[in-house]
Amino acid sequence: MSEEQGLTVKKSGNFSEWYTQVISKAELADIRYNVKGFLVHRPWSVKIMKNMYSLLERELEAKGHEPVWFPSVIPESFFEKESEHAEGFKAEVFWITEGGSDGKKFEERLALRPTSETAMYTMFALWIQGWKDLPMKMYQSCQVWRYEGKATRPFIRGREFFWIEAHDVFATEREALAQVKEDMETTENIVHKMFCLPFLFLVRPKHDTFAGAVNTFAADSVMPDGKIIQLPSTHMLGQNFSKAFDIKFLDENEKKTHAWQTCYGPAVWRIFGAVVAMHGDDKGLVIPPAISAIDAVIVPIMFEKDRKEVSEKCEAVKKSLEKVGLRATIDARDNYTPGWKYNYWELKGAPVRIEIGPRDVKAKKVVLVRRDTGEKTSVDEKNAAEEVRKILEGTQKSIMEKADGFFQKNIRDASHFNEMKKLLDDKGGLIRTNWCDKQSCADDIKEKAQADIRGTLFGKTEKIFNKCVVCGKEAKSVVYVGRAY
Repeated sequence: MSEEQGLTVKKSGNFSEWYTQVISKAELADIRYNVKGFLVHRPWSVKIMKNMYSLLERELEAKGHEPVWFPSVIPESFFEKESEHAEGFKAEVFWITEGGSDGKKFEERLALRPTSETAMYTMFALWIQGWKDLPMKMYQSCQVWRYEGKATRPFIRGREFFWIEAHDVFATEREALAQVKEDMETTENIVHKMFCLPFLFLVRPKHDTFAGAVNTFAADSVMPDGKIIQLPSTHMLGQNFSKAFDIKFLDENEKKTHAWQTCYGPAVWRIFGAVVAMHGDDKGLVIPPAISAIDAVIVPIMFEKDRKEVSEKCEAVKKSLEKVGLRATIDARDNYTPGWKYNYWELKGAPVRIEIGPRDVKAKKVVLVRRDTGEKTSVDEKNAAEEVRKILEGTQKSIMEKADGFFQKNIRDASHFNEMKKLLDDKGGLIRTNWCDKQSCADDIKEKAQADIRGTLFGKTEKIFNKCVVCGKEAKSVVYVGRAY
Protein backbone atom coordinates (compact mmCIF):
# COMPACT_ATOMS: atom_id res chain seq x y z
CA MET A 1 0.00 0.00 0.00
CA SER A 2 1.41 3.39 -0.97
CA GLU A 3 1.84 6.24 1.47
CA GLU A 4 -1.07 8.04 -0.16
CA GLN A 5 -3.35 5.06 0.48
CA GLY A 6 -2.27 4.55 4.10
CA LEU A 7 -2.43 6.94 7.04
CA THR A 8 0.16 9.71 6.95
CA VAL A 9 -0.27 11.07 10.49
CA LYS A 10 -0.09 9.55 13.95
CA LYS A 11 -3.21 9.51 16.09
CA SER A 12 -1.35 11.01 19.05
CA GLY A 13 0.23 13.74 16.91
CA ASN A 14 -2.79 15.10 15.05
CA PHE A 15 -6.01 13.39 16.07
CA SER A 16 -8.26 15.56 13.92
CA GLU A 17 -6.36 14.80 10.70
CA TRP A 18 -5.99 11.13 11.71
CA TYR A 19 -9.77 10.85 12.13
CA THR A 20 -10.41 12.53 8.78
CA GLN A 21 -7.99 10.19 7.01
CA VAL A 22 -9.46 7.07 8.64
CA ILE A 23 -12.98 8.01 7.56
CA SER A 24 -11.82 8.39 3.97
CA LYS A 25 -9.05 5.80 3.58
CA ALA A 26 -10.80 3.01 5.48
CA GLU A 27 -13.75 3.65 3.15
CA LEU A 28 -16.30 4.48 5.83
CA ALA A 29 -17.90 7.50 4.18
CA ASP A 30 -17.54 9.92 1.30
CA ILE A 31 -18.14 13.59 2.06
CA ARG A 32 -18.17 14.68 -1.59
CA TYR A 33 -21.96 14.55 -1.91
CA ASN A 34 -21.78 18.34 -1.66
CA VAL A 35 -24.59 18.92 0.86
CA LYS A 36 -23.27 20.08 4.21
CA GLY A 37 -23.82 17.60 7.03
CA PHE A 38 -24.99 14.76 4.75
CA LEU A 39 -22.77 11.71 4.19
CA VAL A 40 -22.59 8.94 1.67
CA HIS A 41 -22.14 5.86 3.86
CA ARG A 42 -19.95 3.19 2.34
CA PRO A 43 -20.38 -0.59 2.80
CA TRP A 44 -17.81 -1.07 5.57
CA SER A 45 -19.39 1.43 7.95
CA VAL A 46 -22.91 0.28 7.09
CA LYS A 47 -22.05 -3.36 7.88
CA ILE A 48 -20.60 -2.39 11.25
CA MET A 49 -23.52 -0.10 12.12
CA LYS A 50 -26.00 -2.81 11.13
CA ASN A 51 -24.32 -5.07 13.69
CA MET A 52 -24.58 -2.28 16.26
CA TYR A 53 -28.26 -1.85 15.47
CA SER A 54 -28.84 -5.58 15.79
CA LEU A 55 -27.34 -5.77 19.27
CA LEU A 56 -29.29 -2.76 20.53
CA GLU A 57 -32.56 -3.91 18.96
CA ARG A 58 -32.20 -7.39 20.42
CA GLU A 59 -31.59 -5.93 23.88
CA LEU A 60 -34.56 -3.57 23.63
CA GLU A 61 -36.91 -6.30 22.45
CA ALA A 62 -35.70 -8.64 25.19
CA LYS A 63 -36.76 -5.91 27.62
CA GLY A 64 -40.26 -5.61 26.21
CA HIS A 65 -39.94 -2.99 23.47
CA GLU A 66 -41.87 -3.51 20.24
CA PRO A 67 -40.56 -2.22 16.87
CA VAL A 68 -42.52 0.42 14.94
CA TRP A 69 -41.96 2.66 11.92
CA PHE A 70 -43.38 6.18 11.93
CA PRO A 71 -43.51 8.71 9.08
CA SER A 72 -40.45 10.87 8.61
CA VAL A 73 -42.58 14.01 8.35
CA ILE A 74 -44.38 15.68 11.24
CA PRO A 75 -47.12 18.36 10.86
CA GLU A 76 -46.20 21.67 12.45
CA SER A 77 -49.35 21.56 14.58
CA PHE A 78 -48.02 18.44 16.34
CA PHE A 79 -44.93 20.37 17.43
CA GLU A 80 -46.96 23.22 18.83
CA LYS A 81 -48.79 20.98 21.31
CA GLU A 82 -45.82 20.95 23.71
CA SER A 83 -44.60 24.53 23.74
CA GLU A 84 -41.26 23.99 25.50
CA HIS A 85 -40.39 21.13 23.13
CA ALA A 86 -41.38 23.19 20.10
CA GLU A 87 -39.30 26.14 21.26
CA GLY A 88 -36.31 23.89 21.95
CA PHE A 89 -36.28 22.38 18.46
CA LYS A 90 -37.49 25.34 16.37
CA ALA A 91 -34.00 26.36 15.25
CA GLU A 92 -33.06 22.80 14.25
CA VAL A 93 -35.96 21.83 11.99
CA PHE A 94 -35.88 21.26 8.23
CA TRP A 95 -39.28 22.35 6.91
CA ILE A 96 -41.08 21.02 3.82
CA THR A 97 -43.39 23.70 2.45
CA GLU A 98 -44.33 22.70 -1.09
CA GLY A 99 -44.56 19.75 -3.46
CA GLY A 100 -45.14 18.77 -7.06
CA SER A 101 -43.85 20.22 -10.31
CA ASP A 102 -45.91 23.37 -9.84
CA GLY A 103 -44.51 24.02 -6.33
CA LYS A 104 -47.94 23.92 -4.72
CA LYS A 105 -47.75 25.29 -1.18
CA PHE A 106 -48.91 23.02 1.63
CA GLU A 107 -51.64 24.23 3.96
CA GLU A 108 -49.41 23.26 6.86
CA ARG A 109 -45.64 23.00 7.01
CA LEU A 110 -44.16 19.53 7.50
CA ALA A 111 -41.01 18.98 9.53
CA LEU A 112 -38.45 16.36 8.69
CA ARG A 113 -38.39 14.64 12.08
CA PRO A 114 -35.65 15.92 14.39
CA THR A 115 -37.01 13.43 16.97
CA SER A 116 -40.35 11.62 17.17
CA GLU A 117 -42.05 12.54 20.45
CA THR A 118 -44.72 14.66 18.79
CA ALA A 119 -45.39 12.12 16.04
CA MET A 120 -45.59 9.08 18.29
CA TYR A 121 -47.49 10.63 21.15
CA THR A 122 -50.26 11.79 18.83
CA MET A 123 -50.87 8.11 18.11
CA PHE A 124 -50.26 6.92 21.67
CA ALA A 125 -53.24 9.05 22.73
CA LEU A 126 -55.39 6.99 20.35
CA TRP A 127 -53.94 3.60 21.30
CA ILE A 128 -53.97 3.92 25.09
CA GLN A 129 -57.37 3.71 26.75
CA GLY A 130 -57.12 1.69 29.94
CA TRP A 131 -54.52 0.52 32.45
CA LYS A 132 -54.34 -2.84 30.68
CA ASP A 133 -52.76 -1.04 27.69
CA LEU A 134 -49.77 -0.14 29.87
CA PRO A 135 -46.87 -0.27 29.93
CA MET A 136 -46.43 0.56 26.27
CA LYS A 137 -42.79 0.29 25.14
CA MET A 138 -41.94 0.97 21.50
CA TYR A 139 -38.86 1.81 19.47
CA GLN A 140 -37.87 2.62 15.93
CA SER A 141 -34.54 2.51 14.11
CA CYS A 142 -34.47 5.46 11.75
CA GLN A 143 -32.87 8.62 10.46
CA VAL A 144 -33.46 12.06 11.91
CA TRP A 145 -32.63 15.47 10.50
CA ARG A 146 -31.49 18.56 12.35
CA TYR A 147 -30.39 21.87 10.90
CA GLU A 148 -27.02 21.91 12.62
CA GLY A 149 -25.54 25.39 12.46
CA LYS A 150 -22.10 24.49 13.82
CA ALA A 151 -19.27 22.84 11.92
CA THR A 152 -20.16 19.29 10.95
CA ARG A 153 -17.92 16.24 11.35
CA PRO A 154 -18.59 12.75 9.95
CA PHE A 155 -20.35 10.49 12.47
CA ILE A 156 -19.99 13.04 15.28
CA ARG A 157 -22.01 16.08 14.26
CA GLY A 158 -24.18 16.24 11.17
CA ARG A 159 -27.55 17.23 9.75
CA GLU A 160 -28.72 13.70 9.02
CA PHE A 161 -27.93 10.89 11.40
CA PHE A 162 -29.00 7.38 12.25
CA TRP A 163 -30.25 6.27 15.64
CA ILE A 164 -32.74 4.30 17.67
CA GLU A 165 -35.41 6.04 19.71
CA ALA A 166 -37.42 4.18 22.33
CA HIS A 167 -40.60 5.75 23.72
CA ASP A 168 -42.24 4.27 26.80
CA VAL A 169 -45.51 4.95 28.61
CA PHE A 170 -46.35 3.88 32.16
CA ALA A 171 -49.14 4.12 34.70
CA THR A 172 -46.90 5.39 37.51
CA GLU A 173 -43.90 7.61 38.11
CA ARG A 174 -42.17 4.72 39.86
CA GLU A 175 -42.32 2.59 36.71
CA ALA A 176 -40.99 5.45 34.60
CA LEU A 177 -38.02 5.94 36.92
CA ALA A 178 -37.36 2.20 36.79
CA GLN A 179 -37.20 2.52 33.00
CA VAL A 180 -34.44 5.12 33.33
CA LYS A 181 -32.40 2.55 35.29
CA GLU A 182 -33.17 -0.09 32.68
CA ASP A 183 -31.93 2.25 29.94
CA MET A 184 -28.68 2.65 31.84
CA GLU A 185 -28.37 -1.15 32.04
CA THR A 186 -28.98 -1.39 28.29
CA THR A 187 -26.23 1.16 27.71
CA GLU A 188 -23.85 -0.79 29.94
CA ASN A 189 -24.67 -4.15 28.36
CA ILE A 190 -24.32 -2.98 24.77
CA VAL A 191 -22.41 0.28 24.48
CA HIS A 192 -19.81 -0.65 27.08
CA LYS A 193 -19.56 -4.44 26.91
CA MET A 194 -20.15 -4.89 23.17
CA PHE A 195 -18.92 -1.60 21.65
CA CYS A 196 -16.18 -1.23 24.32
CA LEU A 197 -17.00 2.42 25.06
CA PRO A 198 -16.75 3.42 28.74
CA PHE A 199 -18.93 6.23 30.07
CA LEU A 200 -20.35 8.00 33.09
CA PHE A 201 -24.15 8.05 33.29
CA LEU A 202 -24.87 11.62 34.38
CA VAL A 203 -27.94 13.60 35.41
CA ARG A 204 -27.87 16.78 33.36
CA PRO A 205 -28.38 20.08 35.19
CA LYS A 206 -31.83 21.60 34.81
CA HIS A 207 -30.62 24.27 32.37
CA ASP A 208 -29.37 21.50 30.05
CA THR A 209 -32.45 19.27 30.11
CA PHE A 210 -34.07 17.98 26.90
CA ALA A 211 -36.80 20.33 25.74
CA GLY A 212 -40.02 19.33 27.49
CA ALA A 213 -38.43 16.80 29.86
CA VAL A 214 -38.36 16.79 33.65
CA ASN A 215 -34.85 15.31 33.77
CA THR A 216 -32.22 14.24 31.26
CA PHE A 217 -29.72 11.44 31.85
CA ALA A 218 -26.82 10.87 29.47
CA ALA A 219 -23.83 8.59 28.98
CA ASP A 220 -20.72 10.73 28.44
CA SER A 221 -17.40 9.40 27.23
CA VAL A 222 -14.00 10.99 26.53
CA MET A 223 -12.42 10.92 23.08
CA PRO A 224 -8.67 10.80 22.34
CA ASP A 225 -8.53 14.58 21.82
CA GLY A 226 -9.94 15.11 25.32
CA LYS A 227 -13.36 16.21 24.11
CA ILE A 228 -16.58 14.79 25.52
CA ILE A 229 -19.03 12.87 23.38
CA GLN A 230 -22.59 12.09 24.43
CA LEU A 231 -23.60 8.51 23.70
CA PRO A 232 -27.17 7.38 24.59
CA SER A 233 -29.38 9.76 26.51
CA THR A 234 -32.58 9.06 28.43
CA HIS A 235 -35.27 11.58 29.27
CA MET A 236 -37.74 11.43 32.13
CA LEU A 237 -40.69 13.21 30.54
CA GLY A 238 -42.98 12.96 33.54
CA GLN A 239 -46.51 13.91 32.50
CA ASN A 240 -45.51 16.93 30.41
CA PHE A 241 -46.15 15.28 27.05
CA SER A 242 -49.07 13.15 28.20
CA LYS A 243 -50.87 16.32 29.26
CA ALA A 244 -49.97 18.11 26.03
CA PHE A 245 -51.07 15.17 23.85
CA ASP A 246 -53.90 14.00 26.11
CA ILE A 247 -52.44 10.55 26.77
CA LYS A 248 -54.83 9.30 29.45
CA PHE A 249 -55.84 5.90 30.69
CA LEU A 250 -58.72 4.61 32.79
CA ASP A 251 -57.11 3.24 35.96
CA GLU A 252 -58.34 0.34 38.08
CA ASN A 253 -60.60 2.75 39.99
CA GLU A 254 -62.29 3.91 36.76
CA LYS A 255 -60.52 7.27 36.98
CA LYS A 256 -58.95 8.99 33.95
CA THR A 257 -55.26 9.62 34.66
CA HIS A 258 -52.41 11.11 32.63
CA ALA A 259 -49.63 8.61 31.88
CA TRP A 260 -45.93 8.88 32.75
CA GLN A 261 -43.35 8.75 29.96
CA THR A 262 -39.68 8.27 29.14
CA CYS A 263 -37.65 8.23 25.92
CA TYR A 264 -34.22 6.75 25.17
CA GLY A 265 -31.98 7.56 22.21
CA PRO A 266 -28.92 5.46 21.37
CA ALA A 267 -27.40 7.53 18.54
CA VAL A 268 -25.85 4.68 16.55
CA TRP A 269 -24.26 7.09 14.06
CA ARG A 270 -22.43 9.06 16.74
CA ILE A 271 -21.57 5.95 18.73
CA PHE A 272 -19.95 4.53 15.60
CA GLY A 273 -17.84 7.69 15.38
CA ALA A 274 -16.80 7.14 18.98
CA VAL A 275 -15.83 3.51 18.19
CA VAL A 276 -13.63 4.71 15.32
CA ALA A 277 -12.03 7.43 17.41
CA MET A 278 -11.53 5.50 20.65
CA HIS A 279 -10.14 2.21 19.39
CA GLY A 280 -8.25 3.04 16.19
CA ASP A 281 -4.45 3.23 15.99
CA ASP A 282 -1.75 4.48 13.63
CA LYS A 283 -2.53 1.67 11.17
CA GLY A 284 -6.25 2.43 10.99
CA LEU A 285 -9.41 0.97 12.47
CA VAL A 286 -9.52 -1.41 15.43
CA ILE A 287 -13.07 -2.73 15.68
CA PRO A 288 -14.41 -4.81 18.59
CA PRO A 289 -15.18 -8.30 17.22
CA ALA A 290 -18.74 -8.08 18.59
CA ILE A 291 -19.56 -5.55 15.86
CA SER A 292 -16.91 -6.08 13.19
CA ALA A 293 -18.00 -6.52 9.58
CA ILE A 294 -16.06 -9.79 9.41
CA ASP A 295 -14.18 -11.96 11.90
CA ALA A 296 -11.25 -12.98 9.74
CA VAL A 297 -9.73 -12.27 6.34
CA ILE A 298 -7.73 -15.02 4.62
CA VAL A 299 -4.79 -13.84 2.52
CA PRO A 300 -3.29 -16.37 0.09
CA ILE A 301 0.46 -16.23 -0.51
CA MET A 302 1.11 -18.04 -3.77
CA PHE A 303 2.96 -18.27 -7.02
CA GLU A 304 1.58 -19.70 -10.24
CA LYS A 305 2.96 -23.19 -9.60
CA ASP A 306 1.17 -23.60 -6.26
CA ARG A 307 -1.93 -21.50 -6.95
CA LYS A 308 -4.33 -24.45 -7.00
CA GLU A 309 -3.29 -26.04 -3.71
CA VAL A 310 -3.11 -22.72 -1.83
CA SER A 311 -6.51 -21.64 -3.17
CA GLU A 312 -8.09 -24.95 -2.17
CA LYS A 313 -6.60 -24.70 1.33
CA CYS A 314 -7.94 -21.14 1.73
CA GLU A 315 -11.43 -22.34 0.76
CA ALA A 316 -11.20 -25.27 3.18
CA VAL A 317 -10.16 -23.01 6.07
CA LYS A 318 -12.93 -20.54 5.22
CA LYS A 319 -15.52 -23.32 5.34
CA SER A 320 -14.15 -24.58 8.67
CA LEU A 321 -14.62 -21.09 10.14
CA GLU A 322 -18.10 -20.67 8.73
CA LYS A 323 -19.11 -24.08 10.02
CA VAL A 324 -18.77 -22.78 13.60
CA GLY A 325 -20.50 -19.47 12.84
CA LEU A 326 -17.48 -17.27 12.12
CA ARG A 327 -17.55 -14.79 9.26
CA ALA A 328 -14.59 -15.01 6.89
CA THR A 329 -13.58 -13.73 3.47
CA ILE A 330 -10.72 -14.61 1.12
CA ASP A 331 -8.81 -11.74 -0.49
CA ALA A 332 -7.94 -13.48 -3.74
CA ARG A 333 -7.27 -10.32 -5.78
CA ASP A 334 -4.39 -10.97 -8.16
CA ASN A 335 -3.49 -7.35 -8.78
CA TYR A 336 -2.26 -6.73 -5.22
CA THR A 337 0.66 -8.19 -3.30
CA PRO A 338 0.19 -9.99 0.05
CA GLY A 339 1.97 -7.10 1.79
CA TRP A 340 -0.42 -4.58 0.28
CA LYS A 341 -3.35 -6.70 1.46
CA TYR A 342 -1.93 -6.90 4.99
CA ASN A 343 -1.86 -3.10 5.20
CA TYR A 344 -5.29 -2.79 3.59
CA TRP A 345 -7.00 -5.10 6.08
CA GLU A 346 -5.18 -3.51 9.00
CA LEU A 347 -6.56 -0.15 7.84
CA LYS A 348 -10.04 -1.69 7.67
CA GLY A 349 -9.68 -3.18 11.15
CA ALA A 350 -10.32 -6.87 10.37
CA PRO A 351 -9.84 -8.54 13.81
CA VAL A 352 -7.89 -11.55 12.51
CA ARG A 353 -5.76 -12.08 9.42
CA ILE A 354 -5.03 -15.62 8.28
CA GLU A 355 -1.99 -16.10 6.05
CA ILE A 356 -1.70 -19.28 3.99
CA GLY A 357 1.27 -19.97 1.72
CA PRO A 358 2.83 -23.08 0.09
CA ARG A 359 4.91 -23.88 3.19
CA ASP A 360 1.82 -23.64 5.38
CA VAL A 361 -0.06 -26.02 3.08
CA LYS A 362 2.73 -28.59 3.27
CA ALA A 363 3.05 -28.24 7.04
CA LYS A 364 -0.76 -28.27 7.50
CA LYS A 365 -0.50 -24.96 9.34
CA VAL A 366 -1.95 -21.47 9.05
CA VAL A 367 -0.58 -18.18 10.38
CA LEU A 368 -2.94 -16.08 12.50
CA VAL A 369 -2.30 -12.38 13.01
CA ARG A 370 -4.22 -10.45 15.67
CA ARG A 371 -5.16 -6.93 14.57
CA ASP A 372 -5.14 -5.09 17.90
CA THR A 373 -1.71 -6.30 19.08
CA GLY A 374 -0.08 -7.51 15.86
CA GLU A 375 0.72 -10.82 17.56
CA LYS A 376 1.45 -13.56 15.01
CA THR A 377 1.10 -17.31 15.67
CA SER A 378 1.31 -20.48 13.59
CA VAL A 379 -1.32 -23.11 14.39
CA ASP A 380 -2.45 -26.45 13.04
CA GLU A 381 -5.03 -25.94 10.32
CA LYS A 382 -7.45 -28.30 12.05
CA ASN A 383 -7.43 -25.97 15.07
CA ALA A 384 -7.77 -22.75 13.07
CA ALA A 385 -11.45 -22.09 13.90
CA GLU A 386 -10.95 -22.69 17.62
CA GLU A 387 -7.85 -20.48 17.72
CA VAL A 388 -9.58 -17.68 15.79
CA ARG A 389 -12.44 -17.77 18.27
CA LYS A 390 -9.96 -17.49 21.16
CA ILE A 391 -8.30 -14.50 19.50
CA LEU A 392 -11.66 -12.80 19.01
CA GLU A 393 -12.55 -13.28 22.67
CA GLY A 394 -9.17 -11.98 23.77
CA THR A 395 -9.40 -9.01 21.41
CA GLN A 396 -12.83 -8.01 22.68
CA LYS A 397 -11.61 -8.11 26.28
CA SER A 398 -8.36 -6.30 25.52
CA ILE A 399 -10.02 -3.48 23.58
CA MET A 400 -12.45 -2.85 26.43
CA GLU A 401 -9.72 -2.90 29.08
CA LYS A 402 -7.59 -0.46 27.08
CA ALA A 403 -10.53 1.92 26.58
CA ASP A 404 -11.51 1.68 30.26
CA GLY A 405 -7.96 2.50 31.31
CA PHE A 406 -7.83 5.53 29.03
CA PHE A 407 -11.19 6.75 30.31
CA GLN A 408 -10.28 6.48 33.98
CA LYS A 409 -7.05 8.42 33.40
CA ASN A 410 -9.07 11.22 31.87
CA ILE A 411 -11.29 11.88 34.88
CA ARG A 412 -9.52 14.38 37.12
CA ASP A 413 -10.39 16.45 40.20
CA ALA A 414 -10.16 20.23 40.44
CA SER A 415 -10.96 22.41 43.43
CA HIS A 416 -10.38 25.84 41.91
CA PHE A 417 -11.37 27.52 38.66
CA ASN A 418 -7.86 28.14 37.33
CA GLU A 419 -6.92 24.54 38.12
CA MET A 420 -9.99 23.29 36.25
CA LYS A 421 -9.32 25.49 33.23
CA LYS A 422 -5.67 24.47 33.05
CA LEU A 423 -6.62 20.79 33.11
CA LEU A 424 -9.13 21.41 30.34
CA ASP A 425 -6.57 23.35 28.29
CA ASP A 426 -3.78 20.83 28.77
CA LYS A 427 -5.55 17.47 28.80
CA GLY A 428 -9.30 17.86 28.38
CA GLY A 429 -11.40 14.99 29.68
CA LEU A 430 -13.94 15.15 32.46
CA ILE A 431 -13.13 17.34 35.43
CA ARG A 432 -14.80 16.41 38.71
CA THR A 433 -15.44 19.53 40.76
CA ASN A 434 -17.94 21.30 43.03
CA TRP A 435 -20.84 23.56 42.10
CA CYS A 436 -23.29 25.78 43.98
CA ASP A 437 -26.12 24.79 41.58
CA LYS A 438 -26.58 28.36 40.32
CA GLN A 439 -26.88 28.77 36.57
CA SER A 440 -24.84 31.99 36.70
CA CYS A 441 -21.80 29.93 37.72
CA ALA A 442 -22.53 27.38 34.99
CA ASP A 443 -22.67 30.29 32.52
CA ASP A 444 -19.28 31.51 33.76
CA ILE A 445 -17.78 28.06 33.14
CA LYS A 446 -19.20 28.14 29.62
CA GLU A 447 -17.95 31.63 28.88
CA LYS A 448 -14.58 31.66 30.65
CA ALA A 449 -13.54 28.02 30.33
CA GLN A 450 -15.40 27.17 27.11
CA ALA A 451 -16.81 24.11 28.88
CA ASP A 452 -20.13 22.80 30.17
CA ILE A 453 -21.34 21.25 33.38
CA ARG A 454 -22.20 17.75 32.17
CA GLY A 455 -24.05 16.77 35.35
CA THR A 456 -23.93 14.66 38.52
CA LEU A 457 -23.49 10.90 38.75
CA PHE A 458 -26.77 9.03 38.33
CA GLY A 459 -27.81 6.98 41.35
CA LYS A 460 -24.98 8.19 43.58
CA THR A 461 -24.44 11.24 45.80
CA GLU A 462 -20.74 12.06 45.84
CA LYS A 463 -19.11 13.80 48.78
CA ILE A 464 -18.46 17.51 48.22
CA PHE A 465 -14.74 18.20 48.62
CA ASN A 466 -14.53 22.01 48.29
CA LYS A 467 -16.43 25.24 47.68
CA CYS A 468 -18.07 26.08 44.35
CA VAL A 469 -15.35 26.07 41.70
CA VAL A 470 -16.59 29.42 40.32
CA CYS A 471 -17.93 31.65 43.09
CA GLY A 472 -16.22 30.07 46.09
CA LYS A 473 -19.48 29.83 48.00
CA GLU A 474 -20.97 26.70 49.55
CA ALA A 475 -21.21 23.89 47.00
CA LYS A 476 -24.39 21.85 46.66
CA SER A 477 -23.19 19.08 44.37
CA VAL A 478 -20.23 17.29 42.79
CA VAL A 479 -20.38 17.73 39.02
CA TYR A 480 -18.40 16.78 35.95
CA VAL A 481 -17.21 19.47 33.54
CA GLY A 482 -15.94 19.01 30.00
CA ARG A 483 -15.67 20.41 26.49
CA ALA A 484 -18.00 18.60 24.13
CA TYR A 485 -18.15 18.35 20.34
